This record gives sequence, structure tokens and C-alpha cells, in this order.
Amino acid sequence: MKWYFPDSLRGQLVLLIVVALVIAQALSVWLFVDERSLAVRTAQGLEAAARAANVARLIDEAPASLHSAILRAANSPFVQFSMSDRPEVDHLDHSDGGGLADRIGALMAPDAPREIRVELHDVAAGTPDMTHVPADMVQMHGAMMGGALSTVEMRLAIALADGTWLNVSTRFQKPPLQWPWAQAVTFVATAALVLIAACWFILTRITGPLTRLSASAEDFGRGEPGAPLVARGPSEVRHLTEAFNRMQSRLIRFISDRTRLLASLSHDLKSPLTAMRVRAEMVEEGEDRERLIASIDEMRDMVEATLSFARGMAESEPSEPVDLAAFLRQLRTDMAVDFALEAGSGLKVRIRPRAMRRALRNVIENALRYGGSAAVTAQHAGNVIQIIVTDQGPGIPETEFERVFEPFYRLEKSRSRETGGSGLGFSIARSIVQAHGGTITLENQAGGGLAVRIELPAA
Repeated sequence: MKWYFPDSLRGQLVLLIVVALVIAQALSVWLFVDERSLAVRTAQGLEAAARAANVARLIDEAPASLHSAILRAANSPFVQFSMSDRPEVDHLDHSDGGGLADRIGALMAPDAPREIRVELHDVAAGTPDMTHVPADMVQMHGAMMGGALSTVEMRLAIALADGTWLNVSTRFQKPPLQWPWAQAVTFVATAALVLIAACWFILTRITGPLTRLSASAEDFGRGEPGAPLVARGPSEVRHLTEAFNRMQSRLIRFISDRTRLLASLSHDLKSPLTAMRVRAEMVEEGEDRERLIASIDEMRDMVEATLSFARGMAESEPSEPVDLAAFLRQLRTDMAVDFALEAGSGLKVRIRPRAMRRALRNVIENALRYGGSAAVTAQHAGNVIQIIVTDQGPGIPETEFERVFEPFYRLEKSRSRETGGSGLGFSIARSIVQAHGGTITLENQAGGGLAVRIELPAA
């Protein structure tokens, strides 16, 4: 049997409350039964002690010829009387049965104390001999005691006036465990009231704000910062919500300031580069002039890529759910290049279309430039959707997997615009994918070529 343990905070708290209630109720029942058992045993013991005291007084006052008749009349299936010269309770270290000896002495003759011995001990479960008991009483006894029960034996030895001993032996059963319907109904009603109060009032005040906080954090991780959350619930949850609002505000301000700085810097660099390009054109023809113009053009391309990247990061494009297969087919049409596409139906993702189109364009163009071909596959993988772009090129060393995501880093070291780009393609792609709450990783294929794996949360 597999035990179910809830994963949510509310489920765990409810389980804790139920277990605590069950344990408390079990302890209550155990204590109730123990007290009831003690009360019944005490009552039975006192009744047997009073009966033994009366028989002892009757024997003391009656002639010896009547002693046998008195014992026969006093005997029953539950209490046995006998007389002997020695007590059957002959050891000194014995239990007094909770003051039964004093009780018997007070019932007999307080002014003439005598030795009374009492012994109590548990015996094997069973029912007493009821051979001479009427059938209706046997049936009543069985219904009341519930069958074979734990039995307690009490033995008494009372010194008589003539020097003999009256020996008494009786057995009585511990009462069975009983579960009254009233107590069961009380437990169910108490548990229901506690759970309703805990779940619908207390737990909702805790888990409700935490659920909204989790959703807001997920949206923020996708690059969709929302309005500040209203601080509700207990003080700890309110403080957590306020801390999240402050963190979100600071991060938005930090990213916005850095993006604007990058855009401004790239824009300001365009003017001097343009002037340098004009001056380079005035230099006399030669190898130095060509190298100078090539370097200026490369710098201008890098500035243009940086400015485009900053402009794209600064755009506040809203996200929307899209059908990924249709989105990829439209991307292939817009790029006017031929690449293999395999995407099943029903792939739904929530993205910012223009930004994601740019990220995929960069990855696909990189595959076409360095691998000679590109193949795009989209598929479900658990709770995410994978977009895998593969090529047939030589791949890249695993030690370079992380470095290619650095801005302006290129594996191709010639820095030629004909053989490589600006080095921002993968960097821009990763920034966009991570802003959607996804990941982008690289791996070399066994048959050759590079595979770029993009994972996005499924809508």
C-alpha cells in the first residue's frame, strides 16, 4: 500500500491537523477506558470484600455445625468460599488491593482488629464456570462482557475468631474497549469544524497570497512584470510580498537603466565612426586604406548589432499564446531560406513573437552559415516544449559551449564580415530565451554537427 503525502502546503497542514486530532482522540479513548476499567474493578472488588466481611461475621457468630451450610449458601460461580487452618494468601509481600483490607476490617469489628490478607493479579483470559447458572444469565453475561476477556483474580484470607481462616477467591473481567456512537459523532463534528476553520479561513490567508506571489514570480521570470502585489495574510507573508515588490522594482529599474545606457552608447558611437569612414575614403589607395575601411566597417556593424540588441531588449512587447508549428512555418517563409521543419500540432507556447522570431532567426542563420544546413524540430518533453536546431557542420569544442554565449565572442578568429557575424547572435538568443523563462543549451551530435536545444514552458 502506497501512502499519499500531499505536496501542497495546505494539504500538509490539513494532514497534520487530522493526525493530531486522531492521536488526541486515541489518547482520550485510552484514558477513558483505563479509568472506566479501574472504576469497574474497584466496584467489583468492594462488592466482593463486603460480601466476604459479611460471611466472616456470620461464621463467627454461628455454631460450627452451620459453617458448612453457610459456605455452600455463599458460594457462586463468581465467588468461592472455603475454610482452612492456614491462609491461602500466605506470602507477606502482597498487594492490599487498594485498601480492601481496611475496608473489610471496618465492616467486621473495628474494635477487634484481625489479620486480613488481600492479593490481586491478572490471569489468563477466559470465562468462569457457569454450569449451575441459568441460561439467560449466561447469555446476559456474554453480551455484557463481549466474550473472552482479560481476567483479574482477587484472593482474600480473613482470620476468624476460632483461629481458622476464611479463604475467598473471586474473578472479574476488565471491561472491553467500547466506542460509543455519541463519542464518534462528537469526534467527526469536532474534526469537521476544525478543518473548515483551518482550511477555509486560516490556510486560505496563508496559501492564497503565496499562490499569487508564485504566479507573479513566474510572470516576472518570463519578462512580464506585473503590478505590485497587495500585501495580505499573516505578517510573515505580507513581509515576503513587500520584499518581492521591492526586488521586482529594483530589477526592472536596473535592467531599464542598463539597456538605455547601452543604447545611448551605441547611438553616440555611430557619429564618430561615420566620420572616420569618410576620412578613410580620402586616404590614397593602398593596402592600409583597405584595412582601415574594413576595421571601421566591422566596428560599425558591431555598433549596429549592439544598438539593435538594446532596442529589442527595451521594447515592451506583450506576450501571447501562439501555435508553435504555425509560428515556425511563418518564420521559414519570412526568412526566405530552406530548412527542414518538423513540428507536431497542439504545441502551444506563450511568447513575445517579435523577440522569439529574432532569437530563432539568429540560431538558424548560425546553423546555415557554419553548418551548411539547418533542421528545426519542435516537440513536447514533459512540462516544456523543445525547439531543436541541428546542422551538419563540424560542431564546436565542448570547452567553448559557454563562451559562445558571451557578447562579441566568435570562434572564427579572422573577424571577417564574410566568414562570421558580430558575435552577438547566440548572446541575443540566450537573453531572449531566458527572458521567456526558458533555457538554451548546445551539444555535439554523434554523427557530426551541432544541436541547439531551446526549452520553453508549455502554455
